This record gives sequence, C-alpha cells and structure tokens, in this order.
Amino acid sequence: MTTASPADASKAPTRVELLGNIGPNWFASVMGTGIVAIAGATLPVHVPGLHAFTEAIWVIAAVLLVVLIVLVGGHWLRHPTVARTHARNPQMAHFYGAAPMALMTVGSGALLAGSHLVGERIAVDLDWVLWTAGTLGGLFTAVSIPFLMFTQLRVEPDAAFGGWLMPVVPPMVAAAAGAQLLPHMPSGTGRETMLFGCYAMFGLSFVASLNIIAMIWSRLALYGTSGSVRVPTLWIVLGPLGQSITAAGLLGAGAATGAVAHELAEDMAAFAIIFGVPVWGFAVLWIALATSLTIRTLLRGMPFALTWWSLTFPVGTFVTGTSQLAVHTHLPAFKVAAVIAYAGLLATWVLVTLRTAKGSLRGNLLLPPSSTPVTVGKNPGS
Repeated sequence: MTTASPADASKAPTRVELLGNIGPNWFASVMGTGIVAIAGATLPVHVPGLHAFTEAIWVIAAVLLVVLIVLVGGHWLRHPTVARTHARNPQMAHFYGAAPMALMTVGSGALLAGSHLVGERIAVDLDWVLWTAGTLGGLFTAVSIPFLMFTQLRVEPDAAFGGWLMPVVPPMVAAAAGAQLLPHMPSGTGRETMLFGCYAMFGLSFVASLNIIAMIWSRLALYGTSGSVRVPTLWIVLGPLGQSITAAGLLGAGAATGAVAHELAEDMAAFAIIFGVPVWGFAVLWIALATSLTIRTLLRGMPFALTWWSLTFPVGTFVTGTSQLAVHTHLPAFKVAAVIAYAGLLATWVLVTLRTAKGSLRGNLLLPPSSTPVTVGKNPGS
C-alpha cells in the first residue's frame, strides 16, 4: 500500500477548485426537483398532504437554483476561460439548455405550488421574470448549440445521445410555462400574440426533437447502447414527448381564456387530445424501452453519475402530460396512469437526490468533465 507524498497532496484539488467544476449539467437537479412540485400540484387527484409537500419541494428547488446561479455565475466571472471549456466539450455543451429550463421550472412552480407561500402577486411576477429569462436563454441555446455542433464540435457517427435534446427542449418548456401565464395577461392583442408565440415555440422544439430522436433510435439500432453512464440520458427523450403533451393541453385550455375566437379555441382544445394521445402512446413505448435498457445496464454495473437526473424531469413531464389528458378527456385511465407515474417519479427523485448528495460530499461528482468523444460498437456488451 502506497501513501501520498506531501508534494502529491499539495497537487490535490481543493474544495474551491472542485466547486469550480460545477457545470451547466448541475441545473438538471433543479429541473428534476422542481418538476416533482409541478407534477404534484397538477395531479388530477386529491392526495392528503400533497399540497404541503409540493410547497416544500418548490422551496428546495428555488434555493438550489440560487446556489447554482451563484456558483456557476461566479465561476464565469472569475475564471471565464475555464468556464468556456464547458461550451467546447462535446458532451457538456448540450447541457447549457438545462439552465433555462431550471429557471422556467422554478417559475412555474412558484405559480402552481408556491403562491400560498409568497402570495399570488409575487408568484406571478416571479414567474414572469424567470419565464422571460428562461425563454430568451432557451431560444439562444436552441440556435447556438446546434450551430456549434454543425461547425466546431467533433461529432462521431455513433455520438447521438439523449443530451442532444437538452438545447432544443427549452422552447417547449417555455410554451407550456407561457400558457400558464395567459390568464394573468389582459385581453387583447398581447394575449393572442403570447398564445401564438407559444405555439411557434412548440413547433420549433417538437420538430427539432423529432430529428434528434430519430438519430438516437438509429444509433441504438446500429451501434447499441454505450453500456455506460450515458444510458440514463435515453430518458431525456421523454422530455419533449411529455412536455409537448403538456404544452398542447395547457395551450388548448389557455385559448379558451379569450385569447382567440371561440371556434379556434375549440379546435385548439381538440388538438390537445388529437395530438396528445398518439404521442402519449409513443411515450409509453419509450418508457418500456428505456426501462429495459437501464435495468440491463444496471445489472452490468453502471456507476452513478449526474446523468441519473435524466430519470426525473422527463418522467415528470410525462406525469404532467398524462394529467392534461385526464383533464381534457375526463377518462379515469389517465388519472390512474398519472398517479402511477408520479409514484415512480418520487421514488427515482429520492434515490437520485441521496446519491447526488453522497457523491458531492465525497467530491467525485465535482471532477472536471471528460472531453474525449464517446465511441461505441455494437456488441454483446454494448
């Protein structure tokens, strides 16, 4: 057994240096925590104590968001050269989409779960601020990160993974979150513009996501899974699926607030069902596939990493989407499905939160990200 020399010890990274390695992927923990509050607040059944629980979870998400903004923002100010390396990292760069979604998740949570704590007026104002910042940030990542992929980042033929969806999903989150703000806008052109703007972001994100999902399916068919910590990112596919169902439902309901003519509002409400149910069916298929692949990889010794947060927010959007279908169709089957999915979300969130806390205290989750492109081959161990 060897012992570290004083010289080696002096080279060991300090806690401050480790905190400097906190990148945009950490904002996924805010998304995963905040969606627990949002999904619980919109669940189509009454559960004793659920309201108080969602309030507490929203507070945790809000505090975590502030902490990460201070850490990441401070690191950008003090060490901008090091921070910019995250944007050049072929794996990390895509997770810049997590920060805008974290902002909007906490904003929506303020309206749905935190209004009794901070007051409705403050909750609405806070949601407007976070939604505006998140929407602008999300539109920026939806353009800038794909541009980097197309022009600068090294992309291998088998590189497609769930993280590619992170930069293009924020506009879909903005569409759903924006729909919740429609009732708080005065009637007229502004509200109608907001409604159609949300539908435009819905289309922007959904079409881009379909292209990426097809590439992920192709990668799985041609090369298999990576057999690594990237496997949990397969769950990110549920994000645009569940969030699109949620957005369609909320926009369909929001159209009835006087934003558009009655006939068009009825069509938008019908679209929530006509679009939502088929996409929900594909989401269920993907849950079955992702569950099978995740269990298979776990049995082969998949280590814990921050990618495990991919099992939280996307599942949460499936819960909110299912809840919207329950509201629009009035079918008990969707209510039952929403409750079952929410139970699964809670169990996963507790597990990932505990493992993240443990890994953070040990420091192994605070190491700098690898910049080596992941290459895999399709074989029995893939």
